[in-house]
Amino acid sequence: MTSLPLPPVPEPFRLPFHYGALHQIGVDWLVDPDPVHVLLAKHHPDLTAATFDDGRALVSLNYQLYFAQYAFGGGVTQEIEFNVVAFPTAEAGRLPRLTYAQYAQGWDQTKLLGIARLHVVCDNPFAIRAGRELYAEPKYPGWFEVGLPSLNGPAGATWTVRCKAAEIGPDDVLERGTAPLLDLTAKLDGLTAVAAGSAPVTGYGTDSEGRLLAGPMNVCRPYAWYDLAAPAHSGRTRLAVHAPDGDLGRDLRTVLPDGAPAAGAWTFQSAPVAAHHRPYYLPTGPRR
Repeated sequence: MTSLPLPPVPEPFRLPFHYGALHQIGVDWLVDPDPVHVLLAKHHPDLTAATFDDGRALVSLNYQLYFAQYAFGGGVTQEIEFNVVAFPTAEAGRLPRLTYAQYAQGWDQTKLLGIARLHVVCDNPFAIRAGRELYAEPKYPGWFEVGLPSLNGPAGATWTVRCKAAEIGPDDVLERGTAPLLDLTAKLDGLTAVAAGSAPVTGYGTDSEGRLLAGPMNVCRPYAWYDLAAPAHSGRTRLAVHAPDGDLGRDLRTVLPDGAPAAGAWTFQSAPVAAHHRPYYLPTGPRR
């Protein structure tokens, strides 16, 4: 086999890209494989959708909030990905046979079972450009209203993500629109998570010349995975698609029936690195 060159890294980007902090939730659904195979062939013809329990395909929505420090300062980015779990068709003989629960806990050490990105909505024009040019991500603008578990907020483990349309205006400024795209809710309160060593996660992209790219992403400690397969957990997640005629909405509706129960959810939240504590009074002498 002839060795392949590495994809170029255009200026001003540097790799690897280092995250200063990451807060992330993914929600997984096991679905009918037939429409998934058709959709994946349209976006990534050299990938095959993986199948798990009873031959079902696996799709996910993956929200990220992350901070990065650059030479010129800091930046905060939010994005949500619509993915199919897939593998390179030419590597089918190397894959282990896994259940969904085994895959979700990181049993695939080949890391060939990766996320094939179908749509990525992002609120940072610089990150949109980087995703497109470095990883062939189908990335376009949007913006978010969210509610996240936080040490600086009310106690709880509920995530709410509202994604709305946006455009990139003059001088690469994000211009927020009013049209909602989707809402995602995951109520994980009271559930016990399992540590999942699934990193590095392989992300797949297909560039404008039809070449398949693979880019691994590492996280520095395990994910927390929540098994939602039990019927009692069927109401833990909710997805509302508000733009069913757009590309994202149409593809979501093609593979995800309304009200489909999630198979699982996984989260990652960076630990705090500093804390500014409550002030206190100091005794003072008599005032003159």
